[in-house]
Amino acid sequence: MKKILVVDDEQSILTLLKFNLEQNGFQVYTADNGVDALDIARTLKPEAIVLDLMLPLKDGIEVAKKLRQDKINTPILMLTAKDDELDKIIGLEIGADDYMTKPFSPREVVARIKAILRRVELESNSKTETTDVIKVGDIEIHTLTYSVYLHGKKLDLTPREYELLIYLTNHLGHVLSRDQLLNGVWNFDFDGDTRIVDVHISKLREKIEQDSRRPKYIQTVRGFGYKLEVPDK
Repeated sequence: MKKILVVDDEQSILTLLKFNLEQNGFQVYTADNGVDALDIARTLKPEAIVLDLMLPLKDGIEVAKKLRQDKINTPILMLTAKDDELDKIIGLEIGADDYMTKPFSPREVVARIKAILRRVELESNSKTETTDVIKVGDIEIHTLTYSVYLHGKKLDLTPREYELLIYLTNHLGHVLSRDQLLNGVWNFDFDGDTRIVDVHISKLREKIEQDSRRPKYIQTVRGFGYKLEVPDK
């Protein structure tokens, strides 16, 4: 049974999500504050975390940031009672894989967790691929170790940034719409909310471009989307 950690300071939400996830075959652990959440995540190493933004002791942003700093890349579905774009963007920037705004449907939470786990399983299976190194200009992508290097220096990419770079690389030179990137990278319907793509493109540019304001690799195609190019020498 896959382990899921649910973190929320509202007991009714913990009970509701625990019941629905267990009905779908998951082993569920719960925490009602950020400190306990970190301890459980480090000890039990769950396959996914459902993490509320507003928590006592340590909030969800602090928890997610600390996990990523500790190189714990467990997928995170962040919950927020705030319908605030800034909260969502901050959560995505520090490494959350997905977000939902309260109130939410427990079935949708289960569906998103399943989608996240399917993606992780596909990544794991891809380790059997024979191509180890993909080169795009001065970027080297080591697919067997999920490592990316620029001018020989290893980059600290989040799992989602890595997936986005791989998807762009697999469609080198092709113009990809935001909807295509949502479907290809996130594997989930975000109801037309494509800001998540722009946020991750911006963060990826900061790491692979010499000047993110004048990108040479990831080009914006106005009115449509993005494409990855090999820059001219």
